Amino acid sequence: MYEAPSELRPFLTPGGRLTALPAKHRKKLLALWHLAGKLDAGRQYTQPEINERLNDWALFRDPATLRRELYNKRLLNRTDAGSLYWRAGELPALEEFLGRYL
Repeated sequence: MYEAPSELRPFLTPGGRLTALPAKHRKKLLALWHLAGKLDAGRQYTQPEINERLNDWALFRDPATLRRELYNKRLLNRTDAGSLYWRAGELPALEEFLGRYL
């Protein structure tokens, strides 16, 4: 079973929902990696579907920011029009992902 990185746990409810998007860069990366891991590989989501999933996984209900951050960190791809979204391939190992952006 998946276990969230220990540094991220203060930002998670007991049910695993993100309570806030951390301000510190490393912790924000952990949160984005955590959210990307919840997306089904190979599945395309419409914008309303991805918004609903992100709202289910984050209490602060800001799917536009989360979509943008996931896309900017290459964890989420989208069509040019932004009508379809999908996880960007296999989720990289956490240390590899952090190494790209720290």
